[in-house]
Amino acid sequence: MKMTKGRFSLMNQASSTKLQLTMKIFLMLTKMRWGLMLNPKHMIQCTYSPVIPVTCLAISSDSTLALTGSKDGSVHTVNITTGKVVRSLVSHTDSIECIEFAPSPPWAATGSMDQKLIIWDLQHSSPRSTCDHEEGVTWFGTSRYLITDSADGKVRVWDSLSSDSVRTFSGHLNVLPSISVSANRDFLVSVSLDGTARVFDIAEFQ
Repeated sequence: MKMTKGRFSLMNQASSTKLQLTMKIFLMLTKMRWGLMLNPKHMIQCTYSPVIPVTCLAISSDSTLALTGSKDGSVHTVNITTGKVVRSLVSHTDSIECIEFAPSPPWAATGSMDQKLIIWDLQHSSPRSTCDHEEGVTWFGTSRYLITDSADGKVRVWDSLSSDSVRTFSGHLNVLPSISVSANRDFLVSVSLDGTARVFDIAEFQ
């Protein structure tokens, strides 16, 4: 079975998503001479049919929850310790392409092929606000601001409280497959299919 994406947690665990609504969470038990031996800790298999592909995954900052996005637009929160699905979030109408927890609960963000970026209140399992979606999504600074990358080569900063786009960074000439925020949260690095990488100053959004 082809694996589509994986994430490391902050507590020495790793997780992976596969081309069906199955999620395996691995506990690193043994470091061997030629690499890491990964033993499965949990497998979560949803019971409804047909089997829906899982497209993306995120892990909470305290490594207690995993958030999965699916091709049918559904989002599921999973307890990593028990392996149980604790809530399902339904609002998108097309495939979830990016997903991220806020630095602190109870917020999360999902981006979909339905061109929507939804900010979720996980405590109440409901959308808090909806923005026009671009591509990938990343929280940074405080939980108030998010970043989206886009097919038009632009990076946009969003205010999660007002759902407004507050800043646009440009310069790339092609799709942005990846963005990342520096450890001190002062800089944003973006890479593009135009063969360039750019660094933007985002200290004002701390």
